[in-house]
Amino acid sequence: MSEPHTTQGEHAHVDPLIHVAQPDVPDREADARAWAGKAVRDLGHALVGHQAPLELIDEVSTTLDALAERLLHGAPRSRADRQTPGEWGEPPADHAEITSHDERPISGRASPWGLDLRVWRDGDDIVATCTLRSAHEGAPGRSHGGIVAALFDDVYGFLLTAIAQPAFTGELSLRYEAGVPLGVPLECRVRIAEQSGRKLFMEGELSADGVVVARSKATFITIPRERFQQLTAD
Repeated sequence: MSEPHTTQGEHAHVDPLIHVAQPDVPDREADARAWAGKAVRDLGHALVGHQAPLELIDEVSTTLDALAERLLHGAPRSRADRQTPGEWGEPPADHAEITSHDERPISGRASPWGLDLRVWRDGDDIVATCTLRSAHEGAPGRSHGGIVAALFDDVYGFLLTAIAQPAFTGELSLRYEAGVPLGVPLECRVRIAEQSGRKLFMEGELSADGVVVARSKATFITIPRERFQQLTAD
């Protein structure tokens, strides 16, 4: 497995990443939201994966309800308000680590639903690594299949970054070769198999300890750049 090269970025106290797109918000707020998102993720896994006295569980509920109420008093936010319409930037260099917008559900730093992915380009492949945790469990000791599907769908999206081509998911299929374990480092590797007209045919594998546990294929439908720019401006 090729390890990603990284360069010292502007977020000195987090993993230095090469940002393909402009940060969603000024650095201080972006980092604060990333920290909050990770705290929410950690809380969810701690709640699911550990025993706790009833009093502590009630305290968690009361505290989170109060914080949610305070957050709801703020003005609404939308992704459209935090990005340049149609902006894609330059494709990432080989072995460059890649990020997307911070609230992206699976790979976003600030997403409460994130998998804490590291994503980079390795030649024509996109590689992502993560370790699934307690709140991802389906069968005992194994990931829920929908988590694996979401992981593949999100990592396929980074192929679009690599070729600077907007597109959307048309079809996604998976074959589970084995149970996807929790608490074990996973590697998801995907690539474009071929292109026919507007259709991008993609394929990939998910491995644990070098053993393939799931395979996937997907069809993405490309969007003309000018159409994408119009959609993001509306």
